Amino acid sequence: MQIIGRDIEPRLDWIALTDALAQGHELPRAEVADTFLYRGDDTLLTRSAWIDGLGLAVKPASVFPGNPARGLPMINGVVNLLDDTTGALRALVDFHLVTKWKTAGDSLLSARRLARPDARRVLVIGAGHVAESMIEAYRALIPDARVSVWSRSGGSAAELAGRTCSQAVSDLEPAVSDAEIIATATMATQPVLRGEWLSPGTHVDLIGAYRPDMREADDEVLRRARLFVDNRATTIGHIGEIQAPLDQGVIRESDILGDFYDLPAGAYCRRSDDEITVAKNGGGAHLDLMTASYILSVAESGAA
Repeated sequence: MQIIGRDIEPRLDWIALTDALAQGHELPRAEVADTFLYRGDDTLLTRSAWIDGLGLAVKPASVFPGNPARGLPMINGVVNLLDDTTGALRALVDFHLVTKWKTAGDSLLSARRLARPDARRVLVIGAGHVAESMIEAYRALIPDARVSVWSRSGGSAAELAGRTCSQAVSDLEPAVSDAEIIATATMATQPVLRGEWLSPGTHVDLIGAYRPDMREADDEVLRRARLFVDNRATTIGHIGEIQAPLDQGVIRESDILGDFYDLPAGAYCRRSDDEITVAKNGGGAHLDLMTASYILSVAESGAA
């Protein structure tokens, strides 16, 4: 059994991870389940996944809102990776490492399949940890990417831009119109991205919204785009970005043209240079399992 921490990160590769995610979706569909325990404002969320042929993962996450006042992270946990044949514990993998690479790798896989091959102008909306990870991931795919950053707090955008050799922008509308790839990584409950601003050929990765009351894109974004999700089971009925437009009749389930389980059939793809594509990143324990398994494979290759 291995204990894998953040020290392995320099050996990880974004493109190799997305290849591993694609391969994971060639296996039988994952079984997933979430459980919640509460004590006042504190929460224990346990996410579990089992993929026949790959293994099992259990990812407990403690969410303690009072921790930042103590100088501690609000969310903590670990990924338990178990053997598919015996159920034996194979590895304990750093929670934050898996979450970072799973989240950004999810959207990078979408961009690999849906963004135009010649896209170079990238806009990241948001300035937190996920936004920074997306800049890192996009640059692995597009080494000469020209990255712009916008956030409601201009200061945080400038700080992130300074750390990542990007450009902070203050006016969102022209930045959206100029971009060829857009990632939204905010905590917005009301849309910040408007479909009327999008130029033909743009690809959009919607990442931030994860609750029923959260949305980053308005209805016009979804009306104008060919729409994809990472997993229908973890987005439909769960995330406001998808469910609110469904409930309001803006879109129908048939407008969701594919998820990652459609990758082997080639249905998760761009058809023309002019179309707008949108991919909703919903996450899920099955992606934690695939990501942790990739990280373990890197660790084992170094130990050999």
